[in-house]
Amino acid sequence: MIIQSRRVWVLNTWLEARIEFSETDGKIIGICPRRPAGSEEEILDFGDLRIVPGFIDVHTHGGFGFDTNDADEEGLRGWAKSLVLEGVTGFLPTTITQSEEILTAALRNVAKVALGSARDVEAVDYEGAGILGVHLEGPWLDRAFKGAHKEQYCAEPDAEQFRRFQEAAGGLIRIVTMACEHDKDRALTRWMAEQGIVVSLGHSSASYEEAAMAFANGARSVTHVYNGMAPFHHRDPGIVGAAMRFRNVFGEIICDCVHSAPTALNDYFTAKGPDYGVLITDSIRVKGLPVGTTSRFGGNLIELCPDGVARLVSGSGCIAGSVLKVNEGLRNLVEKAEVPWQTAINACTINPARLIGLERSKGSLQAGKDADIVVLREDYTVEAVYVRGKRYV
Repeated sequence: MIIQSRRVWVLNTWLEARIEFSETDGKIIGICPRRPAGSEEEILDFGDLRIVPGFIDVHTHGGFGFDTNDADEEGLRGWAKSLVLEGVTGFLPTTITQSEEILTAALRNVAKVALGSARDVEAVDYEGAGILGVHLEGPWLDRAFKGAHKEQYCAEPDAEQFRRFQEAAGGLIRIVTMACEHDKDRALTRWMAEQGIVVSLGHSSASYEEAAMAFANGARSVTHVYNGMAPFHHRDPGIVGAAMRFRNVFGEIICDCVHSAPTALNDYFTAKGPDYGVLITDSIRVKGLPVGTTSRFGGNLIELCPDGVARLVSGSGCIAGSVLKVNEGLRNLVEKAEVPWQTAINACTINPARLIGLERSKGSLQAGKDADIVVLREDYTVEAVYVRGKRYV
């Protein structure tokens, strides 16, 4: 298969190029100069539309009526197939703090769909965006900054419990969000880092100094910067200040312009630069459903409000996840937050790939990498999506 455009995002710049990829093994064969009209080769020409790497969402709980904690096989399959509509070619189903029984069932369900009975990611039988692992958000969170997580299930970091979770997940847990200040002597943080698991500091009351110690002991990321932590103060910078100060620490951020204002997004990415910011949706099951829909999220009743925001139905009005689509988040970064294109596109492609250690196969358009490709219209809506060479849109 050969596709081409006058705007193909390669090596952090736009090139007039064509991409040849195999629909059999799903790999990019080569990238060459764009051919003019009338070429003898059979080429699908997208004209001036942008061709970019497939989007990767490393923090998303659900959508379209499904939640990771549901442990429903068909729900997860349907969600994966729906995600390609927003340009997502890979994602990490993300849990929310509940009982160990519920979390274990959720992890087993992801492993069953992602790995199949053969436990072979190359032999999966689901369609749509690829399940690249699991993001375990909680249960080791700080109660003061629990957000939509149930306080009764927030617990102290526990290595044995993690081992049980990882066994249930078939080894798929790639990111763990936890309040590292509660990890005694940072022992679990260090151990998980040694195993190649990303420890992300979030839903935490850590001070700037405690965050620095978490990073010094192996934590590599911050979960949804600005949210689930104390606000930045010029005399008490906290986790937000640490996320900006430590440039080589990754930081997720919800780019819906609700969880964080456009100016705050600009401030963060200006401080962070193009290589360590990660766009996430933090989306939940009411994404894609009608306004007014109520549902459960981590045991809490939530409602999709007329302003497009999901909130707890508890009188607190607390925001509970989002209904953001990744292509909309990219548009928000470029058009509203006025973030440079390179920084914005990296945040949903190569940066999340680097965060979870998959940059050799995903995150950019290069020969030998997976043919995960998105074609965007001028308004950032999706014209076409290829996941490992197979077209879905």
